[in-house]
Amino acid sequence: MAVRQYRPTSAGRRKGSVNLHQELTSKKPEKSLLRPLPKKGGRNNQGVTTVRFRGGGHKRLYRVIDFKRDKDGVEGTVASIEYDPNRSCHIALVKYADGEKRYILAPLGLKVGQKIYSGEGAEPRLGNCLPLSRIPTGLTLHNIEMRPGQGGKLVRAAGGAARLSAKEGGHAVLILPSGEMRMVDVRCRATIGQLGNLDHGNVRLGKAGRKRHLGRRPHVRGTAQNPVSHPMGGGEGRRAGGRQPCSPTGRPAKGGRTRRKRRPSDKLILRRRRTRRYGEAKIRK
Repeated sequence: MAVRQYRPTSAGRRKGSVNLHQELTSKKPEKSLLRPLPKKGGRNNQGVTTVRFRGGGHKRLYRVIDFKRDKDGVEGTVASIEYDPNRSCHIALVKYADGEKRYILAPLGLKVGQKIYSGEGAEPRLGNCLPLSRIPTGLTLHNIEMRPGQGGKLVRAAGGAARLSAKEGGHAVLILPSGEMRMVDVRCRATIGQLGNLDHGNVRLGKAGRKRHLGRRPHVRGTAQNPVSHPMGGGEGRRAGGRQPCSPTGRPAKGGRTRRKRRPSDKLILRRRRTRRYGEAKIRK
Protein backbone atom coordinates (compact mmCIF):
# COMPACT_ATOMS: atom_id res chain seq x y z
CA MET A 1 0.00 0.00 0.00
CA ALA A 2 1.51 3.33 -1.06
CA VAL A 3 -0.23 5.38 1.67
CA ARG A 4 0.69 4.45 5.23
CA GLN A 5 -1.42 5.13 8.30
CA TYR A 6 0.73 5.17 11.44
CA ARG A 7 -0.25 4.28 14.95
CA PRO A 8 -1.98 7.16 16.80
CA THR A 9 0.98 8.01 19.03
CA SER A 10 0.03 11.71 18.88
CA ALA A 11 -2.81 13.93 17.71
CA GLY A 12 -1.03 14.60 14.41
CA ARG A 13 -0.30 10.93 13.76
CA ARG A 14 -3.87 9.94 14.58
CA LYS A 15 -5.37 11.92 11.68
CA GLY A 16 -2.44 12.02 9.24
CA SER A 17 -1.05 9.67 6.63
CA VAL A 18 2.04 9.69 4.44
CA ASN A 19 2.82 8.70 0.86
CA LEU A 20 5.61 6.12 0.68
CA HIS A 21 6.47 6.95 -2.96
CA GLN A 22 7.30 3.34 -3.76
CA GLU A 23 7.75 4.13 -7.47
CA LEU A 24 10.88 6.23 -6.87
CA THR A 25 14.26 4.78 -7.81
CA SER A 26 16.60 7.65 -6.86
CA LYS A 27 16.76 10.18 -4.02
CA LYS A 28 19.42 12.54 -5.40
CA PRO A 29 18.40 14.88 -8.25
CA GLU A 30 20.54 15.69 -11.28
CA LYS A 31 22.60 18.76 -10.32
CA SER A 32 22.84 20.10 -13.86
CA LEU A 33 19.03 20.42 -13.99
CA LEU A 34 18.58 22.25 -10.66
CA ARG A 35 17.88 25.97 -10.38
CA PRO A 36 17.42 28.24 -7.33
CA LEU A 37 13.82 28.98 -6.42
CA PRO A 38 13.46 32.12 -4.26
CA LYS A 39 10.28 32.54 -2.23
CA LYS A 40 7.87 35.40 -2.85
CA GLY A 41 5.59 34.98 0.15
CA GLY A 42 2.59 35.98 -1.97
CA ARG A 43 4.02 39.46 -2.65
CA ASN A 44 4.68 41.28 -5.91
CA ASN A 45 7.76 43.29 -6.92
CA GLN A 46 6.55 46.22 -4.79
CA GLY A 47 6.21 44.14 -1.64
CA VAL A 48 2.40 44.24 -1.63
CA THR A 49 0.57 41.02 -0.74
CA THR A 50 -1.38 39.92 -3.82
CA VAL A 51 -1.98 36.30 -2.74
CA ARG A 52 -3.01 35.80 0.86
CA PHE A 53 -2.07 32.99 3.23
CA ARG A 54 1.29 32.14 1.67
CA GLY A 55 4.76 32.25 3.20
CA GLY A 56 7.41 30.17 4.89
CA GLY A 57 7.71 26.53 3.92
CA HIS A 58 10.66 24.27 3.34
CA LYS A 59 13.40 25.42 0.99
CA ARG A 60 13.17 23.98 -2.51
CA LEU A 61 15.24 23.73 -5.67
CA TYR A 62 13.50 23.91 -9.01
CA ARG A 63 13.85 20.97 -11.42
CA VAL A 64 13.95 22.07 -15.06
CA ILE A 65 11.22 20.06 -16.79
CA ASP A 66 11.10 19.47 -20.54
CA PHE A 67 7.46 20.33 -21.31
CA LYS A 68 8.09 20.86 -25.04
CA ARG A 69 9.56 17.39 -25.70
CA ASP A 70 11.25 18.71 -28.85
CA LYS A 71 14.14 16.21 -28.88
CA ASP A 72 12.94 14.68 -32.14
CA GLY A 73 14.51 11.57 -33.61
CA VAL A 74 16.86 10.95 -30.67
CA GLU A 75 16.46 7.86 -28.52
CA GLY A 76 16.05 8.49 -24.81
CA THR A 77 16.51 6.05 -21.94
CA VAL A 78 14.78 6.45 -18.58
CA ALA A 79 17.53 6.62 -15.97
CA SER A 80 15.48 7.13 -12.80
CA ILE A 81 12.08 8.07 -11.36
CA GLU A 82 12.43 10.92 -8.86
CA TYR A 83 10.42 13.08 -6.47
CA ASP A 84 9.74 16.71 -7.32
CA PRO A 85 8.74 19.03 -4.44
CA ASN A 86 7.35 21.58 -6.90
CA ARG A 87 4.57 19.38 -8.34
CA SER A 88 2.29 16.55 -7.34
CA CYS A 89 3.40 13.99 -9.95
CA HIS A 90 6.77 12.26 -10.16
CA ILE A 91 9.42 13.10 -12.74
CA ALA A 92 11.71 10.90 -14.81
CA LEU A 93 15.34 11.58 -15.71
CA VAL A 94 15.94 10.77 -19.37
CA LYS A 95 19.39 10.29 -20.89
CA TYR A 96 19.49 10.76 -24.66
CA ALA A 97 21.84 9.09 -27.11
CA ASP A 98 23.75 12.34 -27.70
CA GLY A 99 24.55 12.65 -23.97
CA GLU A 100 21.96 15.27 -23.00
CA LYS A 101 19.86 14.80 -19.87
CA ARG A 102 16.32 16.09 -19.38
CA TYR A 103 13.51 15.74 -16.87
CA ILE A 104 10.02 14.78 -18.06
CA LEU A 105 6.75 14.11 -16.26
CA ALA A 106 6.63 10.42 -15.35
CA PRO A 107 3.51 8.57 -16.57
CA LEU A 108 2.08 5.59 -14.73
CA GLY A 109 3.95 2.41 -15.59
CA LEU A 110 7.16 4.04 -16.85
CA LYS A 111 10.15 1.85 -15.93
CA VAL A 112 13.87 2.47 -15.62
CA GLY A 113 15.65 1.45 -18.81
CA GLN A 114 12.62 2.02 -21.03
CA LYS A 115 13.21 3.73 -24.39
CA ILE A 116 11.18 6.83 -25.26
CA TYR A 117 10.98 8.95 -28.40
CA SER A 118 9.57 12.30 -29.54
CA GLY A 119 8.41 13.68 -32.87
CA GLU A 120 6.07 12.73 -35.70
CA GLY A 121 7.89 9.47 -36.35
CA ALA A 122 7.44 8.18 -32.79
CA GLU A 123 5.09 5.30 -32.11
CA PRO A 124 2.01 5.96 -29.90
CA ARG A 125 3.42 4.10 -26.90
CA LEU A 126 3.69 4.94 -23.21
CA GLY A 127 5.97 7.91 -22.59
CA ASN A 128 6.34 8.92 -26.26
CA CYS A 129 5.43 12.45 -27.34
CA LEU A 130 3.96 13.15 -30.77
CA PRO A 131 1.41 15.44 -32.46
CA LEU A 132 -2.28 14.78 -31.91
CA SER A 133 -2.65 14.12 -35.63
CA ARG A 134 -0.50 10.95 -35.25
CA ILE A 135 -2.23 9.65 -32.10
CA PRO A 136 -5.12 7.15 -32.45
CA THR A 137 -8.42 8.13 -30.89
CA GLY A 138 -9.30 6.65 -27.53
CA LEU A 139 -5.82 6.87 -25.97
CA THR A 140 -5.12 8.61 -22.66
CA LEU A 141 -2.82 11.63 -22.82
CA HIS A 142 -1.07 14.14 -20.58
CA ASN A 143 1.17 17.21 -20.93
CA ILE A 144 -0.91 18.58 -23.82
CA GLU A 145 -0.06 21.76 -25.70
CA MET A 146 -2.68 24.45 -26.34
CA ARG A 147 -0.70 26.03 -29.18
CA PRO A 148 1.87 24.27 -31.41
CA GLY A 149 5.38 24.56 -29.99
CA GLN A 150 4.24 26.24 -26.78
CA GLY A 151 4.96 23.34 -24.47
CA GLY A 152 2.56 21.24 -22.41
CA LYS A 153 -0.05 23.22 -20.47
CA LEU A 154 -2.92 20.80 -19.86
CA VAL A 155 -3.07 17.68 -17.64
CA ARG A 156 0.13 17.92 -15.61
CA ALA A 157 -1.04 16.97 -12.08
CA ALA A 158 -0.70 13.58 -10.39
CA GLY A 159 -3.09 10.97 -11.75
CA GLY A 160 -4.23 13.24 -14.56
CA ALA A 161 -5.31 11.82 -17.92
CA ALA A 162 -7.21 13.24 -20.87
CA ARG A 163 -8.85 11.16 -23.58
CA LEU A 164 -8.65 11.82 -27.30
CA SER A 165 -12.24 11.29 -28.42
CA ALA A 166 -12.30 12.52 -32.03
CA LYS A 167 -10.58 14.49 -34.79
CA GLU A 168 -12.46 17.01 -36.89
CA GLY A 169 -10.59 18.83 -39.63
CA GLY A 170 -7.65 20.65 -38.11
CA HIS A 171 -8.75 20.14 -34.50
CA ALA A 172 -8.81 17.25 -32.06
CA VAL A 173 -11.51 16.86 -29.40
CA LEU A 174 -10.19 16.15 -25.90
CA ILE A 175 -12.06 15.20 -22.74
CA LEU A 176 -10.09 16.68 -19.84
CA PRO A 177 -10.03 15.32 -16.27
CA SER A 178 -12.41 18.09 -15.15
CA GLY A 179 -15.05 16.87 -17.60
CA GLU A 180 -14.49 19.76 -19.98
CA MET A 181 -14.57 18.93 -23.68
CA ARG A 182 -12.17 21.09 -25.66
CA MET A 183 -10.88 21.38 -29.22
CA VAL A 184 -7.11 21.60 -29.71
CA ASP A 185 -5.06 22.05 -32.87
CA VAL A 186 -3.92 18.67 -34.21
CA ARG A 187 -0.38 20.05 -34.57
CA CYS A 188 -0.11 20.33 -30.78
CA ARG A 189 1.90 17.64 -29.05
CA ALA A 190 0.86 15.36 -26.22
CA THR A 191 2.46 12.52 -24.30
CA ILE A 192 0.92 9.04 -24.17
CA GLY A 193 -0.25 7.67 -20.82
CA GLN A 194 -1.68 8.67 -17.48
CA LEU A 195 0.47 10.51 -14.94
CA GLY A 196 1.62 8.53 -11.93
CA ASN A 197 1.52 9.03 -8.15
CA LEU A 198 -2.19 8.20 -8.00
CA ASP A 199 -2.22 8.20 -4.18
CA HIS A 200 -1.36 11.88 -3.93
CA GLY A 201 -5.00 12.78 -3.29
CA ASN A 202 -5.41 10.13 -0.59
CA VAL A 203 -2.86 11.64 1.81
CA ARG A 204 -4.18 13.48 4.88
CA LEU A 205 -1.84 16.04 6.38
CA GLY A 206 -3.18 15.50 9.91
CA LYS A 207 -1.78 18.66 11.49
CA ALA A 208 -1.25 22.33 10.76
CA GLY A 209 2.54 22.00 10.78
CA ARG A 210 2.61 19.91 7.60
CA LYS A 211 0.57 22.61 5.87
CA ARG A 212 3.12 25.23 6.96
CA HIS A 213 5.92 23.08 5.54
CA LEU A 214 4.21 23.42 2.14
CA GLY A 215 4.30 27.21 2.40
CA ARG A 216 0.65 27.71 3.38
CA ARG A 217 -0.19 30.04 6.27
CA PRO A 218 -3.45 29.89 8.28
CA HIS A 219 -6.56 30.78 6.31
CA VAL A 220 -8.90 33.04 8.31
CA ARG A 221 -12.61 33.13 7.46
CA GLY A 222 -14.04 36.48 6.46
CA THR A 223 -16.91 36.19 8.95
CA ALA A 224 -14.40 35.78 11.78
CA GLN A 225 -12.67 39.09 11.02
CA ASN A 226 -13.46 42.65 11.98
CA PRO A 227 -15.60 44.78 9.65
CA VAL A 228 -12.57 46.99 8.86
CA SER A 229 -10.67 43.93 7.61
CA HIS A 230 -13.30 42.15 5.54
CA PRO A 231 -16.71 42.99 4.02
CA MET A 232 -18.23 39.93 5.71
CA GLY A 233 -16.77 40.69 9.14
CA GLY A 234 -18.36 42.07 12.27
CA GLY A 235 -21.88 41.70 13.55
CA GLU A 236 -23.37 40.49 16.81
CA GLY A 237 -22.83 36.80 17.39
CA ARG A 238 -21.99 34.27 14.71
CA ARG A 239 -23.76 35.90 11.83
CA ALA A 240 -23.33 34.63 8.27
CA GLY A 241 -21.93 37.87 6.91
CA GLY A 242 -25.05 39.51 5.56
CA ARG A 243 -24.01 39.34 1.89
CA GLN A 244 -22.87 36.95 -0.78
CA PRO A 245 -19.43 35.40 -0.21
CA CYS A 246 -16.64 37.65 -1.45
CA SER A 247 -12.96 38.47 -1.07
CA PRO A 248 -11.60 41.32 1.10
CA THR A 249 -11.84 43.59 -1.94
CA GLY A 250 -15.48 42.66 -2.62
CA ARG A 251 -14.82 40.31 -5.51
CA PRO A 252 -17.39 37.43 -5.68
CA ALA A 253 -15.88 34.24 -4.30
CA LYS A 254 -18.41 31.49 -5.09
CA GLY A 255 -19.94 31.38 -8.52
CA GLY A 256 -20.03 35.05 -9.41
CA ARG A 257 -18.77 36.14 -12.82
CA THR A 258 -15.36 37.81 -12.53
CA ARG A 259 -14.06 37.69 -16.11
CA ARG A 260 -13.99 41.02 -17.93
CA LYS A 261 -14.00 39.49 -21.39
CA ARG A 262 -13.90 36.08 -22.95
CA ARG A 263 -10.52 34.53 -23.56
CA PRO A 264 -9.59 33.64 -27.15
CA SER A 265 -9.51 29.92 -26.33
CA ASP A 266 -13.03 29.86 -24.88
CA LYS A 267 -14.56 29.48 -28.32
CA LEU A 268 -12.87 26.07 -28.58
CA ILE A 269 -14.69 24.71 -25.51
CA LEU A 270 -17.48 22.35 -26.55
CA ARG A 271 -18.66 21.47 -23.04
CA ARG A 272 -17.91 23.36 -19.86
CA ARG A 273 -16.53 21.67 -16.81
CA ARG A 274 -18.92 21.12 -13.94
CA THR A 275 -18.88 24.07 -11.58
CA ARG A 276 -20.48 24.63 -8.19
CA ARG A 277 -22.43 27.85 -8.00
CA TYR A 278 -23.79 28.62 -4.52
CA GLY A 279 -23.91 24.96 -3.59
CA GLU A 280 -25.53 23.76 -6.81
CA ALA A 281 -23.53 21.62 -9.26
CA LYS A 282 -24.38 22.07 -12.89
CA ILE A 283 -22.79 22.20 -16.34
CA ARG A 284 -22.06 25.63 -17.70
CA LYS A 285 -23.18 26.18 -21.27
